[in-house]
Amino acid sequence: MKWEKLLSLKKHGDTFVRHRLDESETRIGFEVDYDRIIFSSAFRSLQDKTQVIPLSKTDFVHTRLTHSLEVSVVGRSLGRNVGEKLLSKYSYLAQEYGYTVNDFGAIVAAAALAHDIGNPPFGHSGEKAIGDFFVNGKGQQFKKHLSALEWQDFVDFEGNANGFTVLTKSRPGVVGGLRISYATLGAFMKYPKESLPKKPTLDISDKKYGFFQGDKAAFIDVVDELGLISKDKKSLRYHRHPLAYLVEAADDICYTIIDFEDGINLGWIPEEHALEFLIKIVERSINRDTYSQLTSKEDRVSYLRALAIGSLIQDVTRVFIENEERILKGEFPHALTDKCAYIAQMKDIINISVNNVYQSKEVVEKEIIGYKVIHSLLDSFTTAVNNHYHHDETHYDTLVLKLLPEKYHLETDSLYERLMSVCHFVSMLTDGKALELYHSLKVE
Repeated sequence: MKWEKLLSLKKHGDTFVRHRLDESETRIGFEVDYDRIIFSSAFRSLQDKTQVIPLSKTDFVHTRLTHSLEVSVVGRSLGRNVGEKLLSKYSYLAQEYGYTVNDFGAIVAAAALAHDIGNPPFGHSGEKAIGDFFVNGKGQQFKKHLSALEWQDFVDFEGNANGFTVLTKSRPGVVGGLRISYATLGAFMKYPKESLPKKPTLDISDKKYGFFQGDKAAFIDVVDELGLISKDKKSLRYHRHPLAYLVEAADDICYTIIDFEDGINLGWIPEEHALEFLIKIVERSINRDTYSQLTSKEDRVSYLRALAIGSLIQDVTRVFIENEERILKGEFPHALTDKCAYIAQMKDIINISVNNVYQSKEVVEKEIIGYKVIHSLLDSFTTAVNNHYHHDETHYDTLVLKLLPEKYHLETDSLYERLMSVCHFVSMLTDGKALELYHSLKVE
């Protein structure tokens, strides 16, 4: 892979080549990507979507929106750190093409901002609930009418692939979705493969998949423009865009440290664990006099969190630069944080969060609610949409379809497209709106 291709400013539908030297420094294309994402309705909906604590009204607990903003900030720092070193190594990128340190930061920041934009309501259990509807629920009936790849898109419904749809899907009058630069789309795609084969290797980029079958043409267009390396002639699997490693690392850093912080602030994790498990990460930067003067738990934990994130940013930058040539060749199958100096501490912190937060009674109970809500909504809307297609709709179906926004009404012979449209609609609901619809449709 070559950096000059990986940093492509191309957008869907372009009939001309975009050159970095022609960009206005007051508003470069990669910063436009960030703006388009943050002003989108899909991004706004993250303010009422679960990060860890479903439906929590506690003001210091993170939603998907606050989490995404924080991942974006960390991603921007990682991108700038790496960009500075890359421009020193490959001076032609600045001299011949006009790329700057801020370009790298802007690409990673925009991709990181969008990293959860396709996630359904109720956290990761929302993805599982959609898949479970097709594996164990009434959605089983559709299997015999779909190809293996189409079926896998549903049974392993993936928020990353759904996010690619949000960013790229055309509809009448809206060509190319949000029209994001291909460099940003490349950085967004942590798993540049289709849903089958499932986990064919231990390579981190094969862990999940990154696009639905309905978005295959857009995916191919992006990977071809960026010059990503194909892994397999039999299926669509590619090695990652190098900056996707930084987006993943920013997410890893934030959910490790900040979910831990949330658990402490909620009282689910003892405060003394904060210093105990973060000390090795912050020992080079902590000012013990400053720490001892902080009188509130929230301030003490916040101080340690900021230092820990700073240390992890620096170490992840080191890992990336040390392995940059391997990454460009598609020879680095690991997450950057798995090779950082603090991996043992990160694993310890995650284990505590799993036991005290992710598996807490409150979280589990509310995830169960999410399963019931999503199953019910999928049942009602898939039934109504398909009955309408077969001219066999009941009056109830007609009423249900009035609750389906117009952009999700597809007059198509493709069962796959009809089902995916309903799944996309449900996935874009906020936690609160999903609950509201559930109560509207529920038959006692």
